[in-house]
Amino acid sequence: MTKRSPLDVQPELVTDLLVSFLREEVGTAGMSRAIVGLSGGIDSAVSLALCARAFGPDEVLAVLLPYRTSNPDSEAHARVVAEALGTPTRKVDISRMADGLIEQEGLTDPTRRGNVMARCRMVVLYDLSVEWRGLVVGTSNKTEILLGYSTQWGDAAHAVNPLGDLYKHQVYQLARHLELPAEVIDKPPSADLFEGQTDEDELGFTYAQADELLYRMVDERVGPDALARAGFDQALIERVAGRIVANQFKRLPPVIAKLSRRTVSHDFRYMRDWQR
Repeated sequence: MTKRSPLDVQPELVTDLLVSFLREEVGTAGMSRAIVGLSGGIDSAVSLALCARAFGPDEVLAVLLPYRTSNPDSEAHARVVAEALGTPTRKVDISRMADGLIEQEGLTDPTRRGNVMARCRMVVLYDLSVEWRGLVVGTSNKTEILLGYSTQWGDAAHAVNPLGDLYKHQVYQLARHLELPAEVIDKPPSADLFEGQTDEDELGFTYAQADELLYRMVDERVGPDALARAGFDQALIERVAGRIVANQFKRLPPVIAKLSRRTVSHDFRYMRDWQR
């Protein structure tokens, strides 16, 4: 019998909860449609599948946003997912809009180029959300959010996010439960920012290593000394903790300077019963 991990979830129950979450949050905004940037990776595939269950496939727009150097497999896998789920697709090539800035500023740093691409993609999604009359649904998982492995106002942007409290391991569990195409589940995770790029190579550790450590650090609130005694590598503990601290600004709404008695995000909270 396979040993159960403390990270394991009940996929059927989690799916039901997230479908209800999407219906409630999108409905509260007065809408019943969603739009998802479909990259060909597992996270966006799971978000799309959840939206298709929540609103019906015809009410979810899957947007393909390739750049001229994107791996053709990414678009192919995205189309396989959309076809399997029955959702309509829209392709918008971001090469010209991204290159406008990249070439003008002579950007050669891969991080800066990748951030430009990520933010161009979100410009497109939010523009199309007006046409589609649906909310932009996020695709970032808990592992990425904690590590800051995302672009602020790029792939980290969304109106609602069903995956933000799921570690990567748990996203894989949902993907298998939702019976998503094997080629999407089995391939190495990649932001597809340049040829041969993979998330784990860029991070310097695997998602499995990160998930196990993050669960102990964040969910169980185990300190660094206890983690080291439990067998976790000291360098990995310090590296992951450093990333969490350094990227806290990405996880918070912009801080507003407080001047009045009632300041948005400090001591004013919108009460939903106002709309009744």
